[in-house]
Amino acid sequence: MITKNIKKISLRKGKRKIPKGVIHVQVSFNNTIVTVTDIRGQVVSWSSAGVCGFKGAKKSTPFAAQTAAENAINTLIDQGMKQAEVMISGPGPGRDTALRSIRRSGLILSFVRDVTPIPHNGCRPPRKRRV
Repeated sequence: MITKNIKKISLRKGKRKIPKGVIHVQVSFNNTIVTVTDIRGQVVSWSSAGVCGFKGAKKSTPFAAQTAAENAINTLIDQGMKQAEVMISGPGPGRDTALRSIRRSGLILSFVRDVTPIPHNGCRPPRKRRV
């Protein structure tokens, strides 16, 4: 009798129960990307203003950032997340709105941290333009 190794294909999204996670919000001048990871850094869900249906200049609006944050968090609450840490990075217009929608979602936020990279006089600037 020949037995084959039959592997079961299971959907990981529905099975995982994650009590605590990290919400990374990257806000640029053109788009807003919200990524939710577990404590070890593995991505659980993500969303962006472009995925939510905004195109062109509308992607950089605060309303698009709010929609992207709500979209990413709705999948989390279904998976049982209760507590989260928020890391906000970037100078874009949707920073406050994204954070406000995360606060309204009902998650307990342990801390909110701004992780925007700041150069300590980093790269050499380009030469002066001669006209």
